[in-house]
Amino acid sequence: MAKVSINIATGSVQKEEIIVGIDLGTTNSLVAFINPEGNPQVINDMGKGILVPSIVHFHPDGSVIVGNEAKEYLISDPQNTIFSVKRLLGRSFNDIENHKDLFSYKIIDDDTESLVKIKVGDKFYTPIELSGMILKELKDRAEHALKTSVNRAVITVPAYFNDSQRQATRDAGKLAGLDVLRIVNEPTAASLAYGIGLNPNEEKIIAVYDLGGGTFDVSILKIQNGIFEVLSTNGNTFLGGDDFDQAIVNYWMGQNNLVGMIHESSLHQSSLQQALRLKAEEAKKALSTQNIFNGFVGEIPCAITRIKFEELISDKVQQTITCCKNALQDAGLTIQDIQEVVMVGGSTRTPLVKQQVSEFFQKPVHDQINPDEVVALGAAIQSDILAGNRTDILLLDVTPLSLGIETMGGLMEIIIPRNSKIPTKAGKQYTTSIDGQVNMKIAVYQGERDLVKENRKLAEFDLKGIPPMPAGFPKVDINFLLNADGILTVQAVELRSGIKQEVEVKPTYGLTDNEVEKMLMDSIQNAKEDVSQRMLIEARTEGEQMVYTAERFIEKNKEYFSTPEITNTLKLIETLKTTLTSGNKDQILRRIDELNEFTRPFAERLMDQAISTAMKGKAIE
Repeated sequence: MAKVSINIATGSVQKEEIIVGIDLGTTNSLVAFINPEGNPQVINDMGKGILVPSIVHFHPDGSVIVGNEAKEYLISDPQNTIFSVKRLLGRSFNDIENHKDLFSYKIIDDDTESLVKIKVGDKFYTPIELSGMILKELKDRAEHALKTSVNRAVITVPAYFNDSQRQATRDAGKLAGLDVLRIVNEPTAASLAYGIGLNPNEEKIIAVYDLGGGTFDVSILKIQNGIFEVLSTNGNTFLGGDDFDQAIVNYWMGQNNLVGMIHESSLHQSSLQQALRLKAEEAKKALSTQNIFNGFVGEIPCAITRIKFEELISDKVQQTITCCKNALQDAGLTIQDIQEVVMVGGSTRTPLVKQQVSEFFQKPVHDQINPDEVVALGAAIQSDILAGNRTDILLLDVTPLSLGIETMGGLMEIIIPRNSKIPTKAGKQYTTSIDGQVNMKIAVYQGERDLVKENRKLAEFDLKGIPPMPAGFPKVDINFLLNADGILTVQAVELRSGIKQEVEVKPTYGLTDNEVEKMLMDSIQNAKEDVSQRMLIEARTEGEQMVYTAERFIEKNKEYFSTPEITNTLKLIETLKTTLTSGNKDQILRRIDELNEFTRPFAERLMDQAISTAMKGKAIE
């Protein structure tokens, strides 16, 4: 009997397991899904609100609280309350050393790993584990609201996240019990939420301005044939709405002569400081719709006008505009090239921000969708694409490992480097190494090691029918075309004759994330040895070519040389042959140079004779 899944929350027949879209934010996180009507919708579980603060609190009894309840402990127990963990994902201690005073918890540098850890009590946690706890809370909320299990997700990251940070996000998802189907750039998700790029015939260049609680970035996207391509990204990972709050706090402290009361180095540990910060956040939100704010923290009066607030944050907003200029410059574009501007992040609600961005780009901005929700809604649309419900959109992905071919000596020559955006095309030109060579073997590999035997073989084929020519004369173009589905087409063409051969392979087939990770780790751990081996093999290959060329040269032209010249040349050739099997790189290169130097005058003498013969009987006018 066939089983049919029914979603109890919606009463609809569930065709297959739900895939959710998750915005894992620095300040707040949230989860969205596609509702039965086919529209993206954020999840508000049990009236706790849509936004889940990205905060983890550890109780002395070992229990863990995530989200709204954890936020309360920022004031009462800051040392055991972890916030802004996204800043630490995939980062080393050196990356964040200059900013460690911004965190009220202890960040340590573990000598055994390059990545940071956080100390809470007598335990150590990685940012991946802490992010996993936040994602687990989102998973639980989604399951409670939808009355069904949620095991698959799309998670968004900033466009500037590097491979280490993206992998850390994937790993955090796994720890939360989620199969992360795709890591999507936040600006791409935001544009999808606005329907930009849903029409495959649409061609646009857009700017996505994302000002969150702790980070700012601007991305320039090119959308063509349903493909999203990041042309440039710029920003500041330590600039956001938190800085607006801090500006208000500093103003109030000055107004109330509190600066001397709280020693600057312990600001982040102070309960009063946290109370002022929360009140400042309240003031900032109020000033988006009113001109003055009045409040108290204990006995301390906290008042500020919108004019004063805008004056305090003017420099910070201007910094974001400078980032926009830099992003345009990096993309080689002008303001006139930008057709749409999308606003993302709760801090874009600040009227001054909207005004400055609109003035800079000289056009109205898209701010109709809740800026806190827009990325999660876009992630849900992407989850719908992956579920097979939309086939008209393609999001640009990257290739996880380098792709290349085997060259002489069993070396890997990379054609498409890892992390290249796909679809992509790349190629290199090669030639033959032996006179009269009519076939060329093309072996395709995937991996990061210098020797092909350490990499994964994908395909092999022969380019047959090359017209017999002297070594080095044929020109063979080898092109790699990698499409959006990860299908690789390898094409070899001999340009002089037009002989062509091509093969199709699936480079990612059969490789798990763990295998990819292991291959990357192996390449890092063996980097020094690999480079030494590559240099030795390249020297041997050059030596073998030199032996081949020198022997042919003597054989063809022996009548032009004296017996001692021939004897000494053959002796140097034998010495080089011996060194090829027993010597190191430097010894081989030394023997090549000796043979080169000894035979150079012979080549010059032959050239002079050839010119002299050609000129005989011809008068020079």
